[in-house]
Amino acid sequence: MSIINAFDPISEEIISPREAVEKIDDFPETVIAGFSRKFEELFIKSFAPEQISTMVAGVVVPVYRFSYRGKNLAYYHTLLGGPASAALLEEIIAKGGKKILFFGSCGSLDKSVTVGNIILPTEAYRDEGTSYHYVNAGDFIEIKTAHRLAGIFDELGLSYRKVRTWTTDSFYRETRANLEDRRSRCCSVVEMECASVMAVGQFRGVEVSQFLYTTDCLDGQTWDTGMLGKMPDDFRQRILTVALETAIRL
Repeated sequence: MSIINAFDPISEEIISPREAVEKIDDFPETVIAGFSRKFEELFIKSFAPEQISTMVAGVVVPVYRFSYRGKNLAYYHTLLGGPASAALLEEIIAKGGKKILFFGSCGSLDKSVTVGNIILPTEAYRDEGTSYHYVNAGDFIEIKTAHRLAGIFDELGLSYRKVRTWTTDSFYRETRANLEDRRSRCCSVVEMECASVMAVGQFRGVEVSQFLYTTDCLDGQTWDTGMLGKMPDDFRQRILTVALETAIRL
């Protein structure tokens, strides 16, 4: 059976997330999920949060509760890649999360989308496998929360780009021909999780949002690593602040 036939909306799940993890009383409805360990370190240093739970995915993933501008929020450091980020999202939903905001890096496929841009994906090209287990097959998944996020960004006075993103499972197999194909489909950036987590959110009936920030550029004869692995501290603080200010408005 091909991956495009994997979605089964009828028969019962063998393992339910609610059987794997326990619901937590008073779990914050709004949850922030970051992909970078350095963001987690900055978050802990800034808020000294309370650890309220853990998840296990080869490594132990702490889940924190904290308050920002009077709103009760949760934060966790999710893992890279669609399968891992989707599985942890399932557990966060089972614990009680209802509005989950992801933020992470992406690579630019277009030099006009420069390093340091804030990116708001509106659709994700499904070059991964996880989403096909949650929604019907198709080239793109619509990001239904993008309009709401755009309104928040406008309220905050942020400069951002609305784009289509390319979600891939294979960082080291982003070939030149595939890049040109994705650009022909109007994809401007590439990352590894958006289509997967959006599919989980839509299937489970919870609000999953995501914004990105560009760290490197693939639009050239050679890879421009940009600020990948060497992000300035002030930029990291800015992105974390964007995540916090957005989360309290969801």
